[in-house]
Amino acid sequence: MNKLHQFIIVLAIMFSQNALAQNALHNFGNLQIHDQGQMGFHVNLENDGMFNDNLGVAGFYNEDNPLTISGTSIPKFFDMEVAVDNHLFLEINTQVTNGIDYLIGDIITPRETPEVSLDYLDNAIYTLEDDLRHVDGYASVTSTESFNFPIGQDDKLRPLITPAQLSLEKFSAAYFNEDPNFPSTFVNTFDTTNSEGIINAVNTEEFWDFNGRVETYVTLTWDQESQIDNIVNDLINLRVVGWSKAENRWLDLGNSATTGDLNNGTISSIVFTPEDYEIITFGALIGSDGLTVYNGISPNNDGLNENFIIEGVELFKNNLQIFNRWGRIVYEAENYDNTFNGVSNKKVVGNQGEKLPVGTYFYVLKLTEEDKSYSGYIYITY
Repeated sequence: MNKLHQFIIVLAIMFSQNALAQNALHNFGNLQIHDQGQMGFHVNLENDGMFNDNLGVAGFYNEDNPLTISGTSIPKFFDMEVAVDNHLFLEINTQVTNGIDYLIGDIITPRETPEVSLDYLDNAIYTLEDDLRHVDGYASVTSTESFNFPIGQDDKLRPLITPAQLSLEKFSAAYFNEDPNFPSTFVNTFDTTNSEGIINAVNTEEFWDFNGRVETYVTLTWDQESQIDNIVNDLINLRVVGWSKAENRWLDLGNSATTGDLNNGTISSIVFTPEDYEIITFGALIGSDGLTVYNGISPNNDGLNENFIIEGVELFKNNLQIFNRWGRIVYEAENYDNTFNGVSNKKVVGNQGEKLPVGTYFYVLKLTEEDKSYSGYIYITY
């Protein structure tokens, strides 16, 4: 070990011993931890100087009292250890470039100030996270790798996962164990009854604040306390939903993959831009039993009732057949998308592509993945 490394370790011991006689270590100058160095903080860190070229370990330890990192200059650590029974509080951003060991207690950031976060840089990692050891508040990551945010609240870890990125991107997230209708730190409320038509229900148990400027998909996690079974009976109807800043209502963000069951699992969204949405959570489709069929069409180019609409049908793999009163198929479509406007696509009724006569017709809709069929009538007028 060279003299410089010995000096840093001795310096760390001095700070540890002095902790009994002071409330904080206040850095005004240029304090650094060099390669293989170790510095233990048993008191608060107030950083108003340079503390951003570290290569060793910064440890925060206290069995009796909480600790705080504050000041006017952001500290950047290579490795961190956190063993603070009553939590480590961040009043300024704190950065880590290699890894964090969550030994005891949470790292807590001010939820009313989302800009203050624990920041993972340079593909940093972490270990030992669980319900009692995580980030209670906001964390951010700047990385090209997939990242599992170790975030939670109220002794509850509830990760949010981002995929690998093509270039270095920054995302931030926090988990809220709260009803979106009554959020504690947001100016707006998020009415779970105000959603686009295909959304039947929005979860009232929890939500995430997820931020980023580039398109991505996201994976959310749930457990039994999420009460997913209160909004869906099967995972095919589960969705990620987001409160749109532009429309001030909940919009469908898709279901590209699910794992697990109604008690524990994950769901991945489709690609979206996080900055377009205030918060995200779980939602439910109207479901096959809630498909809304509009039985009358009048395709006369007046802009009203031009097409045969089955609200929500585009969300399911399906087959639609329409019959005349003699039982002959006059129209058929795989994965019907609400485009039938009274024009036949079957030659059996005469010339294919002609308008069907005024009258009553019958449809059979099959949802292929759910193995369900529905039937009813359509009345065409002009």
